[in-house]
Order: sequence, then structure tokens, then C-alpha cells
Amino acid sequence: MAGGRPTKYTQELADYICERLACGESMRSVCRDADLPAVSSVFKWIREDAEFSSQYAKAKEESADALIEDMLDIADNGVNDYMENLDADGKCVGYRLNGEFLQRSKLRVDVRKWAASKLKPKKYGDKTQVDNTSSDGSMSPVSKIELVAKDFPA
Repeated sequence: MAGGRPTKYTQELADYICERLACGESMRSVCRDADLPAVSSVFKWIREDAEFSSQYAKAKEESADALIEDMLDIADNGVNDYMENLDADGKCVGYRLNGEFLQRSKLRVDVRKWAASKLKPKKYGDKTQVDNTSSDGSMSPVSKIELVAKDFPA
């Protein structure tokens, strides 16, 4: 292919794409590079190549950890949290919260939190716990059956 984006699958390209995905970049962001295939080509590889599909799934799962790291950086960065209050002469007379920046930071954290919970639900997803005891503290009949069933191999 003379010039243009690559469309032929190679393991080298797959490794590079998956490495960037695992670091938390989106597929669209990765594929914006002119020397990488279009998003549609990569999604075709995922559909048609079981090995790449597995590699891609693992990279996306790993990206959850990168998203968590991003959230810590965003939460710890207070550089633009305040703006100067200027008087009529342009002199700083104090500071005020930069509400727009704070809301954007909250949104950035919330989106990453949601994505991490979907990409790696066992580690970052919401955990639910079922209480099988009744108000008097005794176990429900279902709980007793489950306990007995655990004693027998399947």
C-alpha cells in the first residue's frame, strides 16, 4: 500500500495498539495517528482474529488500572481550583472558586470511575452483599440449604 493508513494486520501493530489501550487511551485516540489503522479496521481485526480479540480484551481490562491512576492525578491537581478576583484597575483583590473547572474535574473522575467499573467489575465494580438472616438473627431456609450444599462436591 503506497502511503495512507495501514489496513493489514500485523502482530507489531496489534501489540502497539494494545499497549496504548492498556495505558488508558481510547481506541479513537490511538487511531487518530496517521500511521495507524482506522478504528473500523481495528474493530474488523477484533471480529475476525480470535487472538487479537483476546489481546484487545486484556488490554481494555488493564486500562481500568490506568483510569484509576488518572483519577488520583485529577483529584490531587488543584492548580486551577481558584481564580483571581480583579478590581476595576485589574489588581488582584482575592480569589474565588473556579466552579467550571471543579465541575469538569468531577465529571472526568466520574467517567473514569464508571469506565473502570465496567472494564474490571470484580475489582472496581459495585459490590452487593446479601444478608440471609432474619430479624431474629436466624438463617433463612435458603441459607441453610446453601450451607449444606457447599459440603457436597458437584
